[in-house]
Amino acid sequence: MPVLAANALTLLDWAKRLDPNGTVPTIVELLNQTNEILTDMQWIEGNLPTGHRTTIRTGLPTVYWRLLNQGVAPSKSTTAQVDEQSGMLEAWSEVDCDLAKLNGNVAALRLSEARAFLEAMNQEMASTLFYGNAGLAPEEFTGLSARYSSLSATNGANIVNMAGTQDSPSDLTSIWLVAWSPETVFGLFPKGSLAGLVHSDFGEQTIEVTAGVAGNRMRAYQDRYQWKAGLCVKDWRYVVRVANIDLSDLDAAPTTAALIPALEDAVERLPNNLGQRVIYVNRSIRKRLRREARIAVGSGGGITYDNVMGKPVMSFGDIPIRLTDAILTTETAVA
Repeated sequence: MPVLAANALTLLDWAKRLDPNGTVPTIVELLNQTNEILTDMQWIEGNLPTGHRTTIRTGLPTVYWRLLNQGVAPSKSTTAQVDEQSGMLEAWSEVDCDLAKLNGNVAALRLSEARAFLEAMNQEMASTLFYGNAGLAPEEFTGLSARYSSLSATNGANIVNMAGTQDSPSDLTSIWLVAWSPETVFGLFPKGSLAGLVHSDFGEQTIEVTAGVAGNRMRAYQDRYQWKAGLCVKDWRYVVRVANIDLSDLDAAPTTAALIPALEDAVERLPNNLGQRVIYVNRSIRKRLRREARIAVGSGGGITYDNVMGKPVMSFGDIPIRLTDAILTTETAVA
């Protein structure tokens, strides 16, 4: 028997999306994540069709104290140019027109599928922001972890080492402090392109199907989702990684406040208050931050809660702490 392609909605898929009254329900999105980094990032249009070129000061001119009747040697500063690459994240959805029209719920069925694509795009973008590596996967852009991956590199000065080791299974993770601004760290989209996730609805199209006899045609509703984006770390001093956090070590000494001193260290490594400073943690770290704050309740533990637009927001001093599920708990140790 012919087998339908795995990427096509089937009658069973369609039936599972109907309420008893025949309408398309609101689907419980158990696979959704929270990645608040996507709402914090500042975006600019790149100056290249494939990304953005920045000019970085690498050296200052030499200056002198001069005596009367004595001159000084001319000098100059030095600069270097860095090209940041953007990537093109894309997905297509094709739903058999007759399948979509079975119960007169075409718009609702397509919307339920669109929500899943949007969530998948958001999750992949957030993951790439932290773990993308254009050196290993040239179709991606390079994220933060690949840039802050060596304690001996120049930007190793902005890695707070919590000295966790590569256990088996690994339970290492990181905390990130980022100061977003056009002069420090920002998201970019290629010159002449659109910012953000772009949805193109092509309506009914005749497509070639992969199921059954090769080359067969059918009418399908076709949608494309595309997001052209990259990351520019214009000044590495405005990102700090608290790396090698061993979750089992934190749990082995629950009365010891280890994360709050690390955050104090991280904040002091920023050169100044330039940019919108934000701390990013996953759920495992946020849970332990709550515990450390509770243990040190006499002094407030350094963790506070501010009311922002009617919602409590965890903060460290005046820096908000955002939840980002894309940060793994199985990271490779930073050496």
